[in-house]
Amino acid sequence: MTSARPALDPELRELLADMPLISRLDPEVLRMLRQLPSTPVNTLLAHRQVDRREITVPAEDGVAIPLSVYRPARAERPEAAPCVYWMHGGGMVMGDRFSQIDIPLEWLDELGAVVVSVEYRLAPEATGTTLVDDCYQGLLWIAEHATELGIDPDRIVVAGASAGGGLAAGVALLARDLGAPAIAAQVLICPMLDHRATTPSSRQYTGVPGVWTGEMNAFGWRAVLGDLTEDEIPAYVSPALADDLSGLPATYIDTGSAEVFRDEDADYASRIWAAGGQAELHVWAGGFHGFDALFPQARISTTARRTRTDWLARRLSA
Repeated sequence: MTSARPALDPELRELLADMPLISRLDPEVLRMLRQLPSTPVNTLLAHRQVDRREITVPAEDGVAIPLSVYRPARAERPEAAPCVYWMHGGGMVMGDRFSQIDIPLEWLDELGAVVVSVEYRLAPEATGTTLVDDCYQGLLWIAEHATELGIDPDRIVVAGASAGGGLAAGVALLARDLGAPAIAAQVLICPMLDHRATTPSSRQYTGVPGVWTGEMNAFGWRAVLGDLTEDEIPAYVSPALADDLSGLPATYIDTGSAEVFRDEDADYASRIWAAGGQAELHVWAGGFHGFDALFPQARISTTARRTRTDWLARRLSA
């Protein structure tokens, strides 16, 4: 295995130097990480004029799935706003519906979008299709309540980062195959798409500490796949397994050149093009996994976030 890796962006390298990094996850480390404070969402909302609503929707097995709904507060509301349905990151084993919520809240600010964030169940307590099914049930609720929420049903976007990006891809595949609901676009931010971990970038970022390493990725996938054998794993859980990527909504994928998911993300975009679909791919030179969420003030991060927002603005106004 080669030790050569793309260099980090110089500014990111300096910022990352002050951050404690680990190489692997185990049940004890996961327990400690889950005890860390949640994202202070009230702080993020303090300077915004936002109507917030907390609801629950039933999963397929009847378990209550929390959703947070954020809507721009206006004296006169438009007839119908776009909606961003957000799935958080955390390797499918940690995080909550407030994780990385600053990303879609920027779209609330700039695009007037209603943001809905889902609290899907986590592995290893939940396995198999449970996580993606939870997310899909939340999407169905949004579509069914579009009028009540003031949402344009033709401008619903699924989006997520890391594990959430993989879940968003799985939800888009489900919606395509089941025929509903309509999805206008999918925004996949450094998505976790392939359990097989056979790409060069998977190998490059194994055996070294990092924000998300090959070993950590293997732990996350083992947690969610449970007892499934290789031929039992559905593409809705590991979207890179999908044989057919035609008929998907317009897709935005971005990743860093210095991260474990680089190659599987680039391959997913390439396969969408091969199937006749539309995808925009950005590989940010020197970006590590989740760089723009961890250090949004860095120059590369502001560029990545602005580029993503500009693409979404174009899609929603088309």
